[in-house]
Amino acid sequence: MDLELLLSMATSFDADRPAISELDGATLSTGELDRLASGAASMFLDAGATRIAFCDTNGLAFPLALFGAVKARIPFVPLNYRLSDDQLGRIVRSDEMVAVASPQQGDRLRALGLMKVFGSSELLALARAACSPLTDRPPLDPDEVALLLYTSGTTGAPKAAILRHRHLASYVINTVEFASAAPEDATLLSVPPYHIAGVMNLLSNLYMGRRIVYLDTFSPERWISGVREQGVTHVMLVPTMLSRVVAAMGSGEVDLPSLRTISYGGSKMPRPVIERALRLLPAVGFTNAYGLTETSSTVSLLGPEDHRQALDSEEPEVGARLGSVGIPLPGVEIQVRDESGEPCEPGVSGDIFVRGEQVAGEYVGASTGGDSWFETRDRGHVDRAGYLFIEGRTDDTIIRGGENISPVEVEEVLLSHPDVADCAVVGIEDEEWGQRIAAAVVGVAGAAVDVDELKTFALASLRGAKAPELIVVVDELPYTETGKLLRRVVREDLQRISS
Repeated sequence: MDLELLLSMATSFDADRPAISELDGATLSTGELDRLASGAASMFLDAGATRIAFCDTNGLAFPLALFGAVKARIPFVPLNYRLSDDQLGRIVRSDEMVAVASPQQGDRLRALGLMKVFGSSELLALARAACSPLTDRPPLDPDEVALLLYTSGTTGAPKAAILRHRHLASYVINTVEFASAAPEDATLLSVPPYHIAGVMNLLSNLYMGRRIVYLDTFSPERWISGVREQGVTHVMLVPTMLSRVVAAMGSGEVDLPSLRTISYGGSKMPRPVIERALRLLPAVGFTNAYGLTETSSTVSLLGPEDHRQALDSEEPEVGARLGSVGIPLPGVEIQVRDESGEPCEPGVSGDIFVRGEQVAGEYVGASTGGDSWFETRDRGHVDRAGYLFIEGRTDDTIIRGGENISPVEVEEVLLSHPDVADCAVVGIEDEEWGQRIAAAVVGVAGAAVDVDELKTFALASLRGAKAPELIVVVDELPYTETGKLLRRVVREDLQRISS
């Protein structure tokens, strides 16, 4: 199966069904999306594109650009508009890439050397004008590249994960049933389009026939009003978003009568937040989804019944599962391995590996290779019943509000300050964001580091989400005899100071 067939099936089932809309905006039926995607594909091919980039917030232009790329038989590349100019420039400096972007991001992309840019607000009208049957297209091979998603690792350099049609389609057909949604079902999508969850929620909901409502920018107030006004039944949030929604609901005076399920994932959920959410919304089923870009999204789930059992149970092992990510999806295998590569016993921490049809584990210019098992670079353990617990990233990448942040990138900025001789940046636990950024710095001999001034200095080079909130001056950093930074020790010290 491939993504074009997925759209074709949805159209054949009910071409007139309202499929995708913007909050307070226009709506596309499934048939309109199919026809306009053909027009977008013609535009992209006429422009000589071999890749289609998308750089904007949520809206109708996103699915139109994605399926336009699918019909044109070229990879789709959602771009994180929060990347620095240097990082974004490394991706887009190609005469063969065509972009769909907001006016602001379009100007930015042109300044970086990418001249072929369609305005996202104009894409629907342009696609209608270009709409005509596509001819002479080769059959779509499920092994063709459908998606290139850039992830950030410990080096801070964007790395393109390759997801083929067979990976994405496998996830969809193994997790949802075709045309299974009730007529009144609707989902509010606020996860950004450059996140794997944004892509897979679009594909899954379209396949099952659930109406999709896009929220371009998230705020708890707009989210709550959107759920109520649109009769939304299902939502997906990252933990930071859910934390803000819970805070906005106060003591429960906000009523969300249509809402039936909330799924969340992307980073660690603080236990106080999920406990409060469960009590504020007793009729809502909660699902914790764990996955990665390289696994085409979710590989394990903690379902609604597990949430309620864990909340109410007096058994410590069952209660602890509220902090787990549940059990593997059908067709997915998960192993926790020790340093020798052998499976760990229940309760023993190790490195997490996964395999299954939806798992790619492939990057532009590199592949994970191996025995089809993909190393997630997360650490964790399973309990005696097979529930998976995530303990952190093997590579120490900070996960703040569902976004990966490289410590090295922040450290480089701090080290460029004339008073800083050495530093270490870590993520410490935070109830709202999952993690917040903290730094231990060593001053240059004879210099007195001004913490407030250093924060201002960092903020000038880093956007707010990446700037350290806590900076502590120390005499020296802990290193091993071989010169390896003991980042774990730094994290423990800063966590203690912040408590």
